[in-house]
Order: sequence, then C-alpha cells, then structure tokens
Amino acid sequence: MAVSLHADVYIPGQSAVHRWAARPKLLSLLALMFAIATVRHLGLLPWVFGVVGSLYLWSQLPLTYVWRRLPYPGLFIVAMVGLLPWISGETILWQWSILALRLEGLQAAALIAGRFVAILTTGFVLLGTTPFLSLLEAMRSLGIPTLLTDMTLLTYRYLFDLANQLATMRQAMQLRGYGHSRQTLQRHWGWLAALFGSLLLRSYEQSQRVYSAMRLRGYGQHPPRAMTTDAGAERDSLAWPTILTLVAAASVVIWELSLPSL
Repeated sequence: MAVSLHADVYIPGQSAVHRWAARPKLLSLLALMFAIATVRHLGLLPWVFGVVGSLYLWSQLPLTYVWRRLPYPGLFIVAMVGLLPWISGETILWQWSILALRLEGLQAAALIAGRFVAILTTGFVLLGTTPFLSLLEAMRSLGIPTLLTDMTLLTYRYLFDLANQLATMRQAMQLRGYGHSRQTLQRHWGWLAALFGSLLLRSYEQSQRVYSAMRLRGYGQHPPRAMTTDAGAERDSLAWPTILTLVAAASVVIWELSLPSL
C-alpha cells in the first residue's frame, strides 16, 4: 500500500511539462503561485483559472488526479472562509432572522477560495509531473541546506509507513470491539488518545532506529557533495515552457497592478 501511494503522487508521462527540467520548472511554477497569491480583484480569477487550467491540460494529467486530492484541503479552506459571507460586509443579499448573507463577505470568500484552488492545482502539476527526488535535487541545487532536503525526503518516505501502521492499529481496535457498539464520548476519546499515543511512540522509536542506521552508514561524517547540474541541458530542455509560465505570471501581476485598488 505504501508503495502504491508513493508512486501515485508522480504520474509518468511524455508531455512537455513532464520533460521540462526540474529546476526551471520549480522556479517558474513557484513564481506563478506567488503571482496568483497577489490577486486581490475578483475579476482576475477567470484569467487565473484559464492560465492554471491550460497548464493542467498541457501536463496531460488525468482529471481524477486533482479531483481525488482537492476535497481534503478543500474542507480546510471551507472551514476558514465559510463564515465570511455571514459576518463580513454591509450589503445584505438575503436575510432570515439573524442570518444575513452579505455581498462583500461572499466576494472575499470566493476570492480566497479561488486563489487557494488555483495555487493548489499548480502545486499538483508540479508534484504530478516531477519525480520527488528530482524536486529535492533541484531544491538543493538552488542552495537549500542539505539537512532540510534530507528531512523532507525522510518525512515523505515514512509518512506512508505511518499511514500503514495507523490502518493496522485501527483494524486491531475494531477486532477488539471498537465501533461495534454505542460508546460514551469519554470512552471514544480514550480509544483515540490511546491510538495516537501509541502511534507517536512507534514513530519516535522508528526515527531513532533509522537515524542510528544512517549514522552507521556514514551519514553526517563527511561534507555533503555539491550538486552538479548540466546548465546546457537545462537551457536546451524546453525553454519555452519556462518563458510561457513566467509571461503568464507577469501578466497576472501587471493586470493586478493596473486595476484600481480596492
């Protein structure tokens, strides 16, 4: 299961976005994300969605790839902005008793949710078309400390093992009667506290074993090797996706600056 989840993040393909060199792709898509984050006008969202949608179609990723991953972070953003239409603004669109739907709050919620979805979809394009190790190599070549990239790799690697352990422990709890009968709230939270406490202890013990094994194999005893990148290969590896993405990011920023301030 862990292997299947690990492989499911990156979808191999032959699109231009897949063949785009990792370092310029990382920089260009990050620039696009920052440009989207600067949008403060609701009228710019159709253009932003057009840019991100074109990028996603260009990557040739299946629609189910993003569709399966949006609901979980989507619940977070709904929880964050769900109250805005009811508490922010003065123009009332609809009212019932003490509930009032306000125009300004609705616009703010739509803007925040739209930027969130656009940035998240761009991130999915980056992760879905680039092997994770290639991303880490690109990050290290840009000067990010080796310790941070190693921690990112280990976190990503063992996150799936922890998910498997959690599934195994939940199955063991169900075999011991959890969930088969009505339980008090106190007993329910007691089960969950015991579950996550045991998972925390297991993850801590596993981290100690992994670090000891890494030290025995020489980790940290020699200076890290400098990452070497073929600048010529990056320059020749589809420079036009970089140019188009940076032009799209610049168009978003310029259009935003040209509109009157809110």
